[in-house]
Amino acid sequence: MCGIVGYVGGREAAEVILDGLARLEYRGYDSAGIVVADAAPGARLDAVKRAGKLDALRSALQGSPLSGHLGLGHTRWATHGRPNDANAHPHLSEDARLAVIHNGIIENYLELKDRLQAGGHHFASETDTEVLVHLIEDHYQAAAELGRARERLVRAVRGALTEVRGAFALVVAHADHDVIVAARATSPLVIGLGEGENLLASDVPALLPYTREVVFLEDGDLAVLSRDGVEVTGFDGAPRRRDATTIDWDAEAAEKGGFDHYMLKEIYEQPVVLQNTLFGRFAGNGLDVRLELELDPRAIDRVVVTAAGTAFYAGQVGEVLIERLARLPVEVEVASEFRYRRPVVDERTLCVVVSQSGETIDTLEALREARRRGARTLAILNVKGSSISREVDDVLYIHAGPEIGVASTKAYTAMLAAFELLALYLGRGRGTLPDALAAELLQGLRELPQQVQEAIDRRASVAEVAERFKERRDYLFLGRGVNVPTAFEGALKLKEISYIHAEAYATGEMKHGPIALIDRSMPVVAVATASELYDKTVSNLQEVRAREGTVIALASDGDDGIRRHADEVLYVPAVHELLSPIVNVVPLQLLAYETALRLGRDVDRPRNLAKSVTVE
Repeated sequence: MCGIVGYVGGREAAEVILDGLARLEYRGYDSAGIVVADAAPGARLDAVKRAGKLDALRSALQGSPLSGHLGLGHTRWATHGRPNDANAHPHLSEDARLAVIHNGIIENYLELKDRLQAGGHHFASETDTEVLVHLIEDHYQAAAELGRARERLVRAVRGALTEVRGAFALVVAHADHDVIVAARATSPLVIGLGEGENLLASDVPALLPYTREVVFLEDGDLAVLSRDGVEVTGFDGAPRRRDATTIDWDAEAAEKGGFDHYMLKEIYEQPVVLQNTLFGRFAGNGLDVRLELELDPRAIDRVVVTAAGTAFYAGQVGEVLIERLARLPVEVEVASEFRYRRPVVDERTLCVVVSQSGETIDTLEALREARRRGARTLAILNVKGSSISREVDDVLYIHAGPEIGVASTKAYTAMLAAFELLALYLGRGRGTLPDALAAELLQGLRELPQQVQEAIDRRASVAEVAERFKERRDYLFLGRGVNVPTAFEGALKLKEISYIHAEAYATGEMKHGPIALIDRSMPVVAVATASELYDKTVSNLQEVRAREGTVIALASDGDDGIRRHADEVLYVPAVHELLSPIVNVVPLQLLAYETALRLGRDVDRPRNLAKSVTVE
């Protein structure tokens, strides 16, 4: 979710880049850096990088400003490596003539790094990005016969791309060339077209002071920018046509990427977020995950998960996953209660705390209580450098990027993905997860971003349901097994942003009380996707229909029979049951959003709520 800016033209590049980075700082602010060049023979690139927000970089440049008409800039949301000066982008080759900035994950970076180090390359950072610098450098040297022709740099980038796996936006400059080379594989890049100048960025706001004519790159595009024009090809060199778009958004709308609300933008970002969370953590054998944790899975007998709000529901999904795959007993506790209960934990207990911000006060205090009682601790977090990150033994970062909407969406799905990884890690480490199931789940995780995208693409059918039921004042959400928390999260989203009363229950519990509420006026949203308990879920739906209740069923693709038991059906791609909460929550997020929209609510700033709850 980092911010990228590139410029080539007649202006001082540093001024353009700093202005653009300021407009993208919402995408990341762990560190920032800039490199400027003028394509002079034999020159070295000048780069300045600083940990912290953009002001730290501005201060560093005041004493020694950079001058040149080609440059790259980056504001970082840290993934691999701590947020410090060395890990900040851009990264330079050892001769300081090649510079790379990058957004995303290089999945096979450890394999490449080992090979490059064996070949004599020296690494100055902990990042996956630096692999790209040395890899491109090798390919550049191999094309020495091309001299200073721009094709040499383009060929080097293309060659490197044949060796990397992952989701990324990559931007490259070289001291000998007056061009910028950019490539997109999932992570966004947009080009700004000017007169005698061209720009690129990871989002439109950085471009608007200079142009409103933009070209959105697509997956597999490689672009070469010079002062005089832009050429777009595939990674294989075949020409690609990309038409320009005229932007007529205002500044605030531009930050939202053209979406009406941050919440909707963040729902649509979930496929990329899942790639950031998952990719780069799969071992090459297709059976294991690499989480860079010091935790020994055999050194624990029990797991306690503690969190608040949406993170608590993510923890409940984690409970099912860890118990199923690692065969460890798991308890999930509301953080505000856990800290006062004199919890029974010891040195063989793993306490997992979950928080988007890392500053949630109840969760922080629950962590401290667990540590006082001797438990080993692990945090699932989004924000590096947060209070919780500084006090735990291990951290599993979700890399969701800044989440602006108060009602969490992309952070929730990223937390679920992190629990999938953690459960796999514990199960493999304890010898309780067989190869066949591990391989099936890992392959399923690789496919999840695309399946979540498919679920998002069905927004129109969700909007139709929201329109039909927008005047209802009460909802009931039902789920079974690993999707009980999905029902609770769906109800929470509807409450948070539409102010409609909604309750959630385990489907089997409906007959123990909530069934008394069911009548024609109460929609019942039931998670009825493929599962071991599907037949029991269908029986419960029949109980609702027998009392003239209205059923909105969430079902897997291909399940035509569910239509006999539901008034409305929302279909999602069929996935493994243990992965289904990540796909199933998407239409529930959209249902809340579309309902709130029709009721005229302030979707991004719902009343009485705050993004990070730092008071008791």
